[in-house]
Amino acid sequence: MKQKYLFVKVFKQYDGSWGLLDNAGEDCTDLYPWVRDIMKEKAFYNSQCLWLDLESERCYRKDMALMQVDINQPFEMTQPESKPAMEADPVLNFIHNEAVGLRPSEMIMTDLKWKYLVRSAVRGKNILMTGPAGTGKTLAAQTLVKALNKPYFYFNLGATQDPRGTLIGNTHFKKDSGTMFSESLFVKAIQTEGAIILLDELSRAHPEAWNILMTVLDPGQRYLRLDEHEDSITIPVANNITFIATANIGNEYTATRAMDRALVDRFVIVEMDVLNLSQERELLIKLHPSLSWTMATAIAEIASMTRTEFNSDNPRISTAVSTRISVEMAGLVADGFTLGEAAEVCIYPFYDKSGGLDSERTYIKQLVQKYDADPIANPVTNESGEALPF
Repeated sequence: MKQKYLFVKVFKQYDGSWGLLDNAGEDCTDLYPWVRDIMKEKAFYNSQCLWLDLESERCYRKDMALMQVDINQPFEMTQPESKPAMEADPVLNFIHNEAVGLRPSEMIMTDLKWKYLVRSAVRGKNILMTGPAGTGKTLAAQTLVKALNKPYFYFNLGATQDPRGTLIGNTHFKKDSGTMFSESLFVKAIQTEGAIILLDELSRAHPEAWNILMTVLDPGQRYLRLDEHEDSITIPVANNITFIATANIGNEYTATRAMDRALVDRFVIVEMDVLNLSQERELLIKLHPSLSWTMATAIAEIASMTRTEFNSDNPRISTAVSTRISVEMAGLVADGFTLGEAAEVCIYPFYDKSGGLDSERTYIKQLVQKYDADPIANPVTNESGEALPF
């Protein structure tokens, strides 16, 4: 009987690439070139094996205990009705198996939160992505759009000064044709079945925008009213629309507003984590392969130390270095800039320089100087130009 399925174990080869071992311990990597590296990597770091469907050339991560199945015996899977629900239901299978492989390696996010994000989108939930600036909220939303391959609309609510015009439209008067209503792109978006609509920077939006969105996001209403009059035209939200909003929450974001609890309750919340030092270093090297391990470590440590200081009981700085800034610094260093030069244009502008020796700028400069390749040639100075000790 021809074998249709196979369990294999993932191992890391001497050159850093991923290999496959069958149950007899033989290297079978070259026999299955269609197994994606991302699936191998996830299985390896989660102590799982891979179940290969040799006919459809698809694979799934499974418990390592299944490797004990005797490979020398014919192995046939039973009919779909006896499969676990996760494998029998294509939606569940996509959420728990396929979706993980669609996440790009440069987006550092736990499997649990990524699957929760995918599941919420597939089930048509409104999703609110929170976390500090630069933690990848918008990237995660855009990655989800690519993974689901659905129509996509983007609206930056933090940048608009006319929420009614952005979300509903505007009325125009022309002498030859009279009064005309020009509907917004948002009106078109909510009528596009199966679309994903990204509402970026919701926490910076004008309260009028929140009021307009209340009925749109409410699962019991799901309509947009074009006017405040009771008999005004209402536009129903099409089927399978997923709204994804991003929000920066915290005292350091002075342009944000405390969002109404009634609005927040219309979402499920996915909180993006701040990367730890090793995760940030890994990300910087992935995005800029020419960056040295030492320099990637220096940039990641600078960012990590600012976050530790910012979260202390008596912080000496008013904000921390975000991952977005770290990535920009790494790009500059990879392009031949020194660490000090990169910090001067990427980090220092965020910190107040008033206060002399006690200023935020001085504190940050002293921190960066400890990692600069040539601190003597790039001394930290006060307002009089005198070098400061460190």
